[in-house]
This record gives sequence, structure tokens and C-alpha cells, in this order.
Amino acid sequence: MKSMTRPNSHESSVDVASVEASAKRHLIQPWDMVDQLGDEARPVMDRADGVYVYDGAGNRLIDGPGGMWCVQVGYRRPEIAEALYGQAMHLGYNSPWFSTSAPAAELAERIAAMTPGDLNKIFFTTGGSTAVDTALRFTQFLSNVRGKPEKKMILSRGDAYHGSTYLSASCCGKLRDRDYLDVAEDLVVRLSSPNPYRRPDDMTVEQFGDHLIAELEAKIAEVGADKIACFIGEPILASGGVIIPPPGYHKRVAEVCRKNDILLIHDEVVTAFGRLGHWFASEDVFGVTPDIITFAKGVTSGYVPLGGVAISERLFDEIERSEEGVMFANGYTYSGHPIACAAALANIEIMEKEGLLQHVLDISPYFLGRLKELEELPLVGEVRGQGLMACVDAVADKRSRNPLSLDKKVGERIDRHTEAMGLIVRPMYNMCVMSPPLVIERSQIDTMVEILREGILRTQKDLEAEGIWSASNAA
Repeated sequence: MKSMTRPNSHESSVDVASVEASAKRHLIQPWDMVDQLGDEARPVMDRADGVYVYDGAGNRLIDGPGGMWCVQVGYRRPEIAEALYGQAMHLGYNSPWFSTSAPAAELAERIAAMTPGDLNKIFFTTGGSTAVDTALRFTQFLSNVRGKPEKKMILSRGDAYHGSTYLSASCCGKLRDRDYLDVAEDLVVRLSSPNPYRRPDDMTVEQFGDHLIAELEAKIAEVGADKIACFIGEPILASGGVIIPPPGYHKRVAEVCRKNDILLIHDEVVTAFGRLGHWFASEDVFGVTPDIITFAKGVTSGYVPLGGVAISERLFDEIERSEEGVMFANGYTYSGHPIACAAALANIEIMEKEGLLQHVLDISPYFLGRLKELEELPLVGEVRGQGLMACVDAVADKRSRNPLSLDKKVGERIDRHTEAMGLIVRPMYNMCVMSPPLVIERSQIDTMVEILREGILRTQKDLEAEGIWSASNAA
């Protein structure tokens, strides 16, 4: 690996210099450093195929993050391209205020058959943020219909990520995501991160689970169940670092919520549509049927934007019994967009035809097992994951489990090295996250882990050369 160079170079089809110049002059991208706008452009991606993307220089890279947790069936699938074209030539748009379309109706029926319990009412949005925003607004709407206007507050957790609209961003638990941005602090009750790896030293994982539930019950008692509309949580906290709460945690949270008449929202924007080997993870993986599930990302494999909310029929029955003429005045110009829904239907058909859910169940132990081998490296504190999502957590030393300070940008350092060798990972502070396309094969996993190992080794050398970390002190 020491002599590894970037493999599989091909001639690029784009004028990289022109693209970079335009981006520097005009383009603001997500999570941009505003004081550095125009100083540098993000890497230009030219094309993609399967699990690979090709940068502007024509170099092939394994897409470790799967786009942004979303490219389930891989890139360059003609079935989805043909569905997009066919629907655009048939019906490119319809107003959801005054009409519907066959793709939207069919997709709603397909998704209702996949969701647990009676979550059979489907509302389509433009993506994950608007899906979460819709779910939260629905819980507050329901409180008003019930004649409980004070029951509006939202329980959320540290390390959570729920989106970028005002209300969904207010529920995020990653503090740096809220720097310089206002949030609805008066509506959100914040709980601790359920991260077992960073639990107090004097607690077992089981005791940590008890602690989290005790904290939840104490917060409800402090604020008042009559003031809290819902609890929102990702089954696995994805952008927080692939955090898997302690065993039994989800069922216990559901019981506490049910006892206190608090709606349970599972944010499955990342975990749905095969990432954990099931259409939805709530019931099949964690044994819980929430009141509401949000989804996006993998529903179209990232080919076009689409999100949605699955809501319990029981809640709609309650609204219908309450009074006539109740309107849920929430919607988007592109709700149930026919082209997006056609893409989702084609995506689901590919997943079914190719048995991708079973493929994830079969290959994920190998994926996680190979990545776990990286824990032998001094810089790696823990590798954790489930299904085809995983996180490599770098630490100052293994004993304290403390991450290196954020200004060391360990994740970014590792990513720079791996990109030079043909792999993209998603750097997050001291962590690197991977969620590759579900079609990934064993040989590609082997290559990914080999490159990542070398990237970490090179980062260790950089940190030691700069005198800010020592392998001998990290063991």
C-alpha cells in the first residue's frame, strides 16, 4: 500500500478550471465557510458508475459515503434514467393542490405496504428536512385539534441531525451545526446523546441505557407531559457518528412515550430503504412501531429529490372524529412530484429484482468485520456500525476515548490521503463515516478498507511529525 497511486484514471469530460472558477464566483454550498467563500472550490465530480465516482481529473474513486447516505442501487442505472425520461415526456408536473398523478398514488400504496403497523398515510415532501418539518408540524397540529394548544414541545437528543429547515434544524444536537443560526430553543427539550462509546467511565452499557431512560423520564416530569408533543429520534444517529443506542433503548423510549401520551417520531431518512437490510428499520431491526416515520435519501437512490412522512391511521381517525373541516395546511409545490415518484418506483423495482435487502444482510457482517480490523491502529478508538453504515472514531488515546481537538481536523486529514488513493470517506471532525452503495461487493470492500488503513497510517505520521499526537501515548 505504501506505493499506492490513484488508480483507473480516465480523461475528464468537463472543463475543471471553468467549473471551479464559476463555483468560486457564484456558488454557495451546504456548510460553506462564509469568510472563505471564493478561496477554494470543492472537488469537481464529472461522472459515476456503480460504486465509483470520477473526479474532474478523470480519477476513479470508491464512493464510501454513497453520496450522502443515499445512492442505494449505485450510479448510472438505465432503469431509473428511463423512468425519469418516460415520466417527463408523459406528465412532467401536476399541482398537488388540485390534482394527483398515477406515480404518486402508486408509490404511496407501495410505501404503505412496507411501513410497520398502521402507518399507512403517506405525505410526500421534497427531501429529509421537509419530511421532518412536516412530521413536527403534524404533531403540533394534532395537539391543536385535540384542544391541547400547550402540548407543543419536542424531545430531541445530543448528536442528532434532523435537517436544515428552521424547525428541523432546531432539533439537531450537533452544536456546531447551529453556530450563528437561530433555532426554536423554546420548543426543544434536549436530552443526552445515547452514545455508548462515550458513556461515563463508571457505567456499563446496560447501566448507561438505564441512565438514558431515567433522564428521559426526569425531563418529562420536569417539563410536564402535557407540554410535550413528541419525541424525535433517528434509530441510528447517522451524522452524529453512526451512534447505535444501548440494546433495548428504543423499546423503552417507546414505552415511556406511550405512557405519557407523547408521539414517537422515528427519523428514518438514513436508515430506511435498505441501509440496514430492510425497507424500514423501526420494527424489523429495533422492534418498535412509532407513530410517525420520516424517509428520503434512499427512496430514489439520490437520483432526484424526494422525501416523505408515514403517519399512523389511528391519528387520522382521531382527527376525523374530532370535528369537521379540519385542514392540515402544510404542503410543497413539488409534493408527490410525478417524475420523482416514478424514479422511486423504478428504484424499488431494482431493489426487489436484485434482492438488495438480502444482499445487505449477507454482506454487512463482512463489511463491518473488515472495518473492525482498523481498531488495532493507535489512532482508532472504535469502529461501530450496523448494516452498510459505519464510523471510524479517531481518539487522542484509547484509554480516555477523548477525540483529538476539532482544530486538528483528523477526519479531513484522513479523507485527503484516501482520496489521493481512490476512496472518498465522509470526514466529520475526528470521525470518518462510510455508507457505500448497497450494491458493493466483497472485493470493493477489501479495497476500501486497505485504502482507509493506509490513509489512517499516513495521518498518524502527519500528526506525529507535527508533534500533536504520539502513537506510544495513544495505546
